[in-house]
Amino acid sequence: MPDLLPVISSVTPRISSLLIKPVSAICNLDCAYCFYLDRASDPYQALPGRRMSDETMERLIDSYLFYSWPTSVFVFQGGEPTLAGPPFYERLCALQAKQGRSGQTISNSMQTNGVLLDDRWCALFREYGWLIGISIDGSEVQHDAYRVDKGGAGTWRAVMKGIETLQRDRVPFNVLCVLSRSNVNDPRGLYSFFRSLGVEYLQYIPLAEFGPDGQPLPFAITAEQYGRFLTETFDLWWPDRHRIKVRFFENVAEALAGRKPSACTMHESCDSYVVVEYNGDVYPCDFFVEGGWKLGNFHLDSWPEIARRRARLEFASKKSVPHTECAVCEYARICHGGCPHLRRSPQGRFEDLDYFCAAYKQIFARAVDPIMRDIDRAPRGRVANKR
Repeated sequence: MPDLLPVISSVTPRISSLLIKPVSAICNLDCAYCFYLDRASDPYQALPGRRMSDETMERLIDSYLFYSWPTSVFVFQGGEPTLAGPPFYERLCALQAKQGRSGQTISNSMQTNGVLLDDRWCALFREYGWLIGISIDGSEVQHDAYRVDKGGAGTWRAVMKGIETLQRDRVPFNVLCVLSRSNVNDPRGLYSFFRSLGVEYLQYIPLAEFGPDGQPLPFAITAEQYGRFLTETFDLWWPDRHRIKVRFFENVAEALAGRKPSACTMHESCDSYVVVEYNGDVYPCDFFVEGGWKLGNFHLDSWPEIARRRARLEFASKKSVPHTECAVCEYARICHGGCPHLRRSPQGRFEDLDYFCAAYKQIFARAVDPIMRDIDRAPRGRVANKR
């Protein structure tokens, strides 16, 4: 019998956001810090032909939209999701338009390295109102330090060509920047570079990957570096806060205003989305695409069944694992203990502090008071630095 729970009060009863990997972890680049690169725990690593079939895509759309949840969010990631090709997404959008019901909102977005983007891609994005996130790590030297192609050559120029295509075809895009040893000590240079691109929404992703012994890998940054980066960036951003959105600071504002932040790391439980692999397998988190956390497969299981699986409840509860420091921390209501991926010890336990705990405390000490003053000055029902 399926491992279901009759009532789950602490877990979202529906799944309104899917992170879909149409080509699994396959990518056309070979970034040194890639989370999926040679990961022994990847259950699909040795499988050939990891590409979502039309049958699976059609089953995904038909089964998911059947429940008519008010908002259905499709986020395409990888690997590199553009490797599925424009025809795949053109068929997908047409099927969404056909299967969507009255009053149902469907949102599509894609996180891409941008090197394959051309006018055909842009026509699709513009027609259906896709939100595009481009991965770029700053200047050519900063970006090419780790983001290389299969031949070891830098990819900055190819990414910039993709960005120029988006700009020429008037497709809005956001930027996702991984903070590594190559750029974390240059907050002013990074911020100026992204401003020069006309970026209006910016997400910095701190790099923390660990070896089998639990020690950070060479390209990972320290909590001290991340804290310094955030505080210096905050001072640069504050005068621009009504024009440029930095996701971390937006999330802090949302939490302080009593709203649910868009970043899952600041949620009370880990149940804000699920990961969909190319073959229909479903997992609770992209960092935990591992056999023990598989929730089911939508070819065999309904979405309400997947939403109520015991494994989903157990994973969601990882955020609530107590730590003595969290219990007395004045900022616990903002970060809720951080990300379980960054709290997992080499032995797989979740009771450790988030690796970036000291960084969070540093930026909260700098940012909470001015953000709260902004919130207090805002008209009722609004947050001053939100669109």
